[in-house]
Amino acid sequence: MSRAINFSLTEAELRQRCKLHEVGISAIEGLPKGGTRLVCLTSRGAEIMRRRYPKEIIDRPQTRHPHFVSALQK
Repeated sequence: MSRAINFSLTEAELRQRCKLHEVGISAIEGLPKGGTRLVCLTSRGAEIMRRRYPKEIIDRPQTRHPHFVSALQK
């Protein structure tokens, strides 16, 4: 199971919910069209978040902000 999940929550809301359920965050980033991408430290943490917040999961593909441009792409 993937540790990455897209949610229709703000980053602050998602951080608060992860803290509440003691789920470690590996990475977290806002999505261009709204919502937040969460990567949990463990697959168990991802499972907890999926079970607790199924209605907030964005199940369609999402574009992400470009963070890195390699020298080969310039």
